[in-house]
Amino acid sequence: MAHRREHRAAARQDTPYAEALAAFGDRLRLVTPDQWDAPTPCADWSVRDLVNHLTAEQLWVPEMLMGSTTSEVGGRFDGDVLGTDPVATWTAAAEASRDAFALPGTTELTVHLSFGDVSGQYYLDQLTADAVVHTWDLAEGIRHRTRLPAGLVEFALGEYTGYGDLSGSGLFDPPLPVPDDADPQARMLALTGRRDHP
Repeated sequence: MAHRREHRAAARQDTPYAEALAAFGDRLRLVTPDQWDAPTPCADWSVRDLVNHLTAEQLWVPEMLMGSTTSEVGGRFDGDVLGTDPVATWTAAAEASRDAFALPGTTELTVHLSFGDVSGQYYLDQLTADAVVHTWDLAEGIRHRTRLPAGLVEFALGEYTGYGDLSGSGLFDPPLPVPDDADPQARMLALTGRRDHP
């Protein structure tokens, strides 16, 4: 029985989503007390605002996978969800969302997002790509320039390439040009209006 539990726990970690959550958590644990108000590449977002955004995004996951609509969830996760211990709050939210997606059949579910119904797989892929780019944002905000895991970069690059010009959503700056020999991380970031550092 113990062996089967360990196998299931390992399986939950062996996905791009779980890896993206872990990568963000690793950078989050580097935040020092004086850095929570530091700016990030996301306009108008401090480090705390960024962490709050991604934490709230994970809090939505179990609700959405149980069939709730955005209107049913309402403003439950609006405002500051981090409380006095942002790392603990993030960790709990990330574990709950990861475990929710680990349940059989979640990728085949219909998820009711604000802009329409999508598959659980689409929702999962969107969340994963968002976590990847915000991991870079967080690292920049705390002045820990980072190389993201290659597999996550390739995953997010594929997602953002498929979305086209993201600036139309109002959530991203226009894409930036990159040299023909730019590496995958630079190309992925450029699609979201961000410029990587050499």
